[in-house]
Amino acid sequence: MKNPIIAAVAFDGISPFHLSVPCLVFGTDRTSLGLPRFDFRVCAMDERPIHTDAGLSIVVPHGLSALEEADIVIIPSWKDLEDPLAAPFKDALQRAHRRGALIVGLCLGTFAIAGAGLLAGRKATTHWAYTDRLQKLHPDIAIDADVLYVDEGDIITSAGVAAGLDCCLHIVRARYGAEAALRLARHVVLSPHRQGGQAQFIERPLAPTPNADRFSRALDQVRATLGEPHSLDSVADAAGLTRRTFTRRFQKSIGTSFGDWLADQRVALAQRLLEHTDKSMDIVAFEAGFGSATSLRQHFAARLRTSPRQYRREFSRSTKASDGLSLL
Repeated sequence: MKNPIIAAVAFDGISPFHLSVPCLVFGTDRTSLGLPRFDFRVCAMDERPIHTDAGLSIVVPHGLSALEEADIVIIPSWKDLEDPLAAPFKDALQRAHRRGALIVGLCLGTFAIAGAGLLAGRKATTHWAYTDRLQKLHPDIAIDADVLYVDEGDIITSAGVAAGLDCCLHIVRARYGAEAALRLARHVVLSPHRQGGQAQFIERPLAPTPNADRFSRALDQVRATLGEPHSLDSVADAAGLTRRTFTRRFQKSIGTSFGDWLADQRVALAQRLLEHTDKSMDIVAFEAGFGSATSLRQHFAARLRTSPRQYRREFSRSTKASDGLSLL
């Protein structure tokens, strides 16, 4: 059997960090882990050195002809999001897709696949901060802004950089088995498996007010005492506002309802407790204001699409430390 050919597309202005994602997973000999020897090719539209956004220049050894043989084509990012794709690149992507190559768009690479017309009527994702822009440019795509990656069989798209790693591990798992993917993840010290449907972990901070008024102080007090009960009426009263006026100002200032904001704050606190402490689920739920572990699980499922236990396994410092030691 021939070695699987993986073609990663580079371009002027690419971030070396984005380009390093497929390089990390497919660009190194991993045969000792039970993976095939990948024929990994970095290619570009022009056979000349490209300049990265970090001030480095890279000599790219392959042109677009690499896409003609590739089993997997990976676009690690993209730029000039609203410009039409160059005709040679668009044609090469379309030909690769027609002959059965897996097309992968990591982060903003989704825009390139959409520009080639390969996502019409499909489901896709990209970095959460760019989903509205992608939807505006390509209204025929069913965009899921909350997930880590979307596998449509012959096309896979992912969210930001960390999700790009998850996406590449997903490809390894799907094509070469869970055991090989697990060994690879442990070798490079990555979380072994994050489902594509898991939510992107997006911070939604409350903008600080230079001269905090009574409204801001009331919200600060809520955040400082999340384990205590807080009703809309009690917080409105603390802010010196009627329920109706408070609701209107809250929506205008924060962009969501008080109930949703409070739940988000409590989930964020629970995340920190799970990451940095060994407290039981019942204690975490109590200190975060959920009252019970059952309620905590329900809110994690609704907002993060994972469980508190799974979140702790993937993000707690103690787990990462023990995993790192196990590799020494």
